[in-house]
Amino acid sequence: MYEVEVKVRAAHGQVRERLAALDAERVERVSQSDTYYAAPHREFAETDEALRTRRETVIDRGPAAGADGGPDPGGRLDAAGAATGADAATDAETRLTYKGPRIDTESKTREEHETAVADPAAAEGILDGLGFDPAATVEKERDVYAVGEYVVTLDTVADLGEFVEVERTVEEADVDSAREGARALLRDLGLDPEEGIRTSYLELVAEARADSDEEADDADLHADSDAYE
Repeated sequence: MYEVEVKVRAAHGQVRERLAALDAERVERVSQSDTYYAAPHREFAETDEALRTRRETVIDRGPAAGADGGPDPGGRLDAAGAATGADAATDAETRLTYKGPRIDTESKTREEHETAVADPAAAEGILDGLGFDPAATVEKERDVYAVGEYVVTLDTVADLGEFVEVERTVEEADVDSAREGARALLRDLGLDPEEGIRTSYLELVAEARADSDEEADDADLHADSDAYE
């Protein structure tokens, strides 16, 4: 399967109004902690791949959350509307995801394989045993809406701010039409698909932290120079 995704940086207030006008169905609000891994056999930054575990905790769930035939983004819910692989005590779940290289220059469309993890500690042990080391963690809160066959998420990412994503999972033959549909939906939300960001949150967080480190180094250097004036 291929995840077709178009993402832009945007404030959420006006987008929520547009979603209401489109009769979007609110699915849930969740917090996500994504841990990305470095591979022992190749450099994912060079191959444009990603391997991650995602710990997701439900903050609140809307009326359209998979139960009674409601929308189910990513096929994550069972017939009762509960998250597959979830910890019933915390209403949280962990999933393992592989993302392949991006296949176009207009969106973040890429092959994706994902599965629920019943025992997160065991999964971490397997990854560690195979030499996959945790490389970075991205924290965010996500409001999820369903609009037809598309999922719209309003993301607030730690250290980055607010973003809007429109995505759909399809077979390879349907990638082009799904991408055009995602771009059209962005326009319906009052956003410009030409401002789409193909950079992942992981890459954006890494860039922000690198800039912060450079600023800290510059400040330290300036302070040191002042001491000798």
